[in-house]
Amino acid sequence: MFAKVQKALLSAFIVFTASACAQSGPIGGLPQPAKNALRTRATAGSSSKIQHVVIVIQENRSFDNIFAGYPGADAPTYGYTGTGKQQTLKQITLQGRVGVDIGHNYHQALTEYDSGKMDGFDQDDFSNGQPAGVFPFAFVKRKQVQPYWDMARQFTLADGMFPSVWGPSFTAHLDLIAGTTIVQNSSIIVSEIDTPYNQNDPNWTCAASPSPPTFILTYENGKTVWGKGGPPPCFTPSQFHTMADTLDAANVSWKYYSPAIGTGAGNLWSAFGAIQSVYNGPDWAKDVISPETSILTDVPNGALPAVSWVVPDALNSDHGGSGSDTGPSWVSAVVNTIGKSKYWKSTAIVVLWDDWGGWYDDAPPPQLDFAGLGFRVGCIIISPYAKPGYVSHTQYEFGSILKFTEDTFGLASLGYTDQRATSISDSFDFTQKPLRFVKIQAKYPTSYFLHQRHSRIAPDNE
Repeated sequence: MFAKVQKALLSAFIVFTASACAQSGPIGGLPQPAKNALRTRATAGSSSKIQHVVIVIQENRSFDNIFAGYPGADAPTYGYTGTGKQQTLKQITLQGRVGVDIGHNYHQALTEYDSGKMDGFDQDDFSNGQPAGVFPFAFVKRKQVQPYWDMARQFTLADGMFPSVWGPSFTAHLDLIAGTTIVQNSSIIVSEIDTPYNQNDPNWTCAASPSPPTFILTYENGKTVWGKGGPPPCFTPSQFHTMADTLDAANVSWKYYSPAIGTGAGNLWSAFGAIQSVYNGPDWAKDVISPETSILTDVPNGALPAVSWVVPDALNSDHGGSGSDTGPSWVSAVVNTIGKSKYWKSTAIVVLWDDWGGWYDDAPPPQLDFAGLGFRVGCIIISPYAKPGYVSHTQYEFGSILKFTEDTFGLASLGYTDQRATSISDSFDFTQKPLRFVKIQAKYPTSYFLHQRHSRIAPDNE
């Protein structure tokens, strides 16, 4: 399915300086926002069996890196290099080579993609500029990711989930709250890409001082150009709307559970920190929650909102080179806390990774517009109504999760990628007897995270 170039309702113009790196782009358009976008019906909840949607976000792992060899999934244990050599995926640990990260920005993604041949992974570099060689051809030791496999086997694994945009975490997290990174869409289409300039200070929010400009992609006359000079990360409704707008308009409760970074007041690693109306409005104090471990106490205290996003502390991130193996246990703690609570029978949990982190994946991402789709990531759909032991091969993107949320709570489409995306609803069977939750076994118990000292380090700086 390919999107057509259409007029958009977003009319704000930003001044930018496009530089270097012109690329022949794929199709450039995005769906036109629905006429009734943001006109939601006033409701305090869902009329369906699902009353709560929880989006648990992990960091920087491709589908094959976590699920290589998973029965029934597109998950081979080998890939191919640029010379055509078959390369067996080697076993690694989550701790990895501490501090070593594979490059995974826009240009490195295109190198690995190699026009759909998926054979450029050995041409990538590490974040220090050194050649990565065959290092990206790897999968994580099964014992360490067993909790993820157990979740998948008990519920539904989606092997067709793609981020909506090429590149790393900054844009991925925007897509998970807005379904778009487009900041101008007229005769020249402009999208956020990569990260803001101050990569060494990942405060990519309205609080950043000085406020950094961003990298952008522009699409005009069939060509995509990467460049500098994008707007600062404090986006306005004239640039794009987010789920905060639709949820607030419909009186549907939400929270974004976010780790603190640095020492400044308001320094949270939250995608909503880059949304002006949230950061400078009442939602910031009310709905952006830190520490992120608050979800582990909100659930037993009866305070789980209708919609939640959950981001890990750097200590519990699956990010390459993190030196930590606690990520699967952190996710298990969130899932187990909900699973044993009164919320279990009315909740859908979506566990996914925000980007591929440079790791090998065999599935060529469909190119729906000039900015993506990006490389495939793992996605586990957990609910008493998820199809048990099922592998969904449906093509999803991050907008698929937003579409499911919109449909669940009667919200109008934002009109971005959530409009074109296929909802994750086909991974549910609402006629089945609700599944009984079985605790996910993990190395570190929930109590470990409740007593853990927070790092105040961003889980990703890309």
